[in-house]
Amino acid sequence: MSALFTLLPEAVIMANGGDKHAVLARLVTLFAAVYDLDRNLVMERITEREELGSTGFGRNVAIPHARIPGLSRPVAAVIRLDKPIDFEAADGMPVDLVFGLLSPDGAGATHLHALAAISRMMRDERMHAALISAPGPEALYSLLSNVIDRDAA
Repeated sequence: MSALFTLLPEAVIMANGGDKHAVLARLVTLFAAVYDLDRNLVMERITEREELGSTGFGRNVAIPHARIPGLSRPVAAVIRLDKPIDFEAADGMPVDLVFGLLSPDGAGATHLHALAAISRMMRDERMHAALISAPGPEALYSLLSNVIDRDAA
């Protein structure tokens, strides 16, 4: 079985927080650059989804997601923030990890399975602690890819 989504090393970064809008813009720019996507379309779709309700998942994590035409499979990007920011999460907690997911337009079940896998990974308190204390983007990617690869096996 292959992983439910693609996460490339260059799609994992550490960044200054700012506010929710700035973080979403940074995520969109990251998706556009790494996966060669139309930045305006990604921003439109991410914004549309966020307007339905915050993707602040709880436990200091946000999972902004959307469906994008032209993708062949789900892709992910991760930003670890230097300081937690208000993301209007359901639990009221600020967010320090942003795990973005884009799926093909018609990928109903695939999109939901990928979201569920990310959600499970982010609910693991040891994993969250490891991601927050990782010394750099390479270590973040290594931690994430080990779990993604293990779950795909």
